[in-house]
Amino acid sequence: MDRTLIKDLKGTIGSQVKISGFIHAIRDQGGIKFLQLRDVSGTVQIVILKSEKEVFDAVKDLSLESVLEIHGLVKEEKQAPGGFEVQALEMKVLSAAEPELPIPVVEEKGGEETEMTKRLDWRWLDLRKPSKSNIFPVWTALEEGFREYFSKAGFIQIYTPSLMNTASETGSDVFEVKYFERKAYLAQSPQFYKQMAMSAGMERVFMVGPVFRAEPSFTTRHLTEFTGWDFEVSYIGGHFDIMSMEEDMLISGFKNVKEKIGLDIEVPSKPFPKITLKEAKKLLAEKGVKSEKVHDLSPEEERTLCEIIKEKDNSDFVFVTDYPIEARPFYHMRHEDDRTLTKSFDLLYKGVEVTTGAQREHRFEVLKEQAVEKGMDIATLEDYMNFFRYGCPPHGGAGIGPARIIMRLLELPTVKEATFLPRDVKRLTP
Repeated sequence: MDRTLIKDLKGTIGSQVKISGFIHAIRDQGGIKFLQLRDVSGTVQIVILKSEKEVFDAVKDLSLESVLEIHGLVKEEKQAPGGFEVQALEMKVLSAAEPELPIPVVEEKGGEETEMTKRLDWRWLDLRKPSKSNIFPVWTALEEGFREYFSKAGFIQIYTPSLMNTASETGSDVFEVKYFERKAYLAQSPQFYKQMAMSAGMERVFMVGPVFRAEPSFTTRHLTEFTGWDFEVSYIGGHFDIMSMEEDMLISGFKNVKEKIGLDIEVPSKPFPKITLKEAKKLLAEKGVKSEKVHDLSPEEERTLCEIIKEKDNSDFVFVTDYPIEARPFYHMRHEDDRTLTKSFDLLYKGVEVTTGAQREHRFEVLKEQAVEKGMDIATLEDYMNFFRYGCPPHGGAGIGPARIIMRLLELPTVKEATFLPRDVKRLTP
């Protein structure tokens, strides 16, 4: 007999089934015993009658979170959750759990959740909780929506290395690793390589992969390793083209989450509000928010700006554009009429930056000049600079932090909750 998922049991009332899962709860009422069995799709009540003596007697030796296989009869039962239950006829213990769990999987009503550090130590148990069950299905549906956009818009997926000969951004905040007899660096982003794809004539590329940042940060939004979604496009008219594409991606992603997961979320509509950094600073000053960073936004400024935009435009998203050269890497293109400003943007979602993007500088001599101005070592950038020596289309792109989107979408307290196995300054396990 094939296994049936719990979510599909309602359509099998009156039939015998095989189900498997974790023991969520055990209730012994003497002459009748109940289990709650949980699989990836939900939970179901199992009733065990005295008439099934072998199964009935075995219940006393069961422990929470043990893995069972149950053969039983699906019966209508109005008092059971969902209006039906499974009467156990046979039971097999596939894997017995030790009786004392290091952290509870079932939280007591009104009780406080286990402290996060301990929960992350036992992450696989923490993820069994029904309250966490939506995180990665939502992530999967969001990515499916993005991929649907990429497919329809003619994008090619590429796979870039994480080991680099030189730092991929400014040279700071990188992990240095021994690479045989020399040094290598873990990529801060696939930036250089997706620009190489533009020089290779691929025109539209996207990638999904790990990103590494050696930032000693302990905030709710930072990790030392995270998954990035990146895209790059040739023959753009400017950075507003990139913003328009990302709007389409997010609309596709949010629609897919709403349809596939049934999550009650608001699907955004185009165009998203857009505001220059200078205009944003002015709005924030009017609200009495002090500017901690002259050339960027602080977390408090990001939160307040999103509140202002939500009230003004009823949007959870806002693009902040035209960052000064001090806040951006050397390869961001600058405005022709003001060389102190870049053709760049950040996308904020519910108070958190989730994207950084820009039009790139594709003209070799201009790029070289900007790198020197930023204090970059041209010799270590030789391979990157070669991408632009033999013709390269005008192009731009963005890097997206999906974990931050999931964090705000599901109103999780930290990006660690939206990450399967988070890595931060102090954590390398499990």
